[in-house]
Amino acid sequence: MTAPDAVILCGGLGKRLRSAVKDVPKPMAKVAGRPFLDILLAHLRRQGLRRAVLCAGYRAGAIKRHYAGDKDVLVSAEPRPLGTAGAVKHAARLIKSGRFLVLNGDSFCAADLRRFQAFHRRKKAEASVVLTRPAGRGDVGAVRLGSGGRIKDFREKAGAAPGALVNAGIYLLERGVLARIPAGKKYSFEYDLFPALRSCYGFRTAAALLDIGTPERYRAAEKILRKSGQLP
Repeated sequence: MTAPDAVILCGGLGKRLRSAVKDVPKPMAKVAGRPFLDILLAHLRRQGLRRAVLCAGYRAGAIKRHYAGDKDVLVSAEPRPLGTAGAVKHAARLIKSGRFLVLNGDSFCAADLRRFQAFHRRKKAEASVVLTRPAGRGDVGAVRLGSGGRIKDFREKAGAAPGALVNAGIYLLERGVLARIPAGKKYSFEYDLFPALRSCYGFRTAAALLDIGTPERYRAAEKILRKSGQLP
């Protein structure tokens, strides 16, 4: 079975991180001497995914230059911020697989992506979302599940609630859902697209969610990744 393309969202402004990392897009911030995005791509390749499309925005040129020699990495530059789903729609011409993965370029969750794909196929889902525990964080969106693991809704910044499951920022989508996303408009997966789908499911993982969105989390990233054996 052909591996899905990985579409990585790299367009955020990263304002909260600028006191620690200046003049580069957030996913290019260095962890253990390597851009965080390199670490994420290495993880995907260990799980059998080769081809990646990077949805860039802020300082897209830095991302283009870094991956200019890698034929398996393509860059789609947004003309303006289009939201999570809008950025993927803008990159649609570069996505070649019938089913594709979407990930945040500033976070890392070592979920088993092969099991995730098998879950998605078994559910015959239009979209599936990796869910994990918040580890005490309250600044992440919580997800409520219904019967059979179907997602009922996303609740913004409710991750601190007891027993909450949170969005790990990893999605598997059927190519047909791209037709549901308006072109050239700001559009969200969590709050616009997913609620409109009939078959959107949550896949649970015990893997922790790591992100580099703040100086404190950025400084902790190297230690956590090194301990987990995830540094290339």
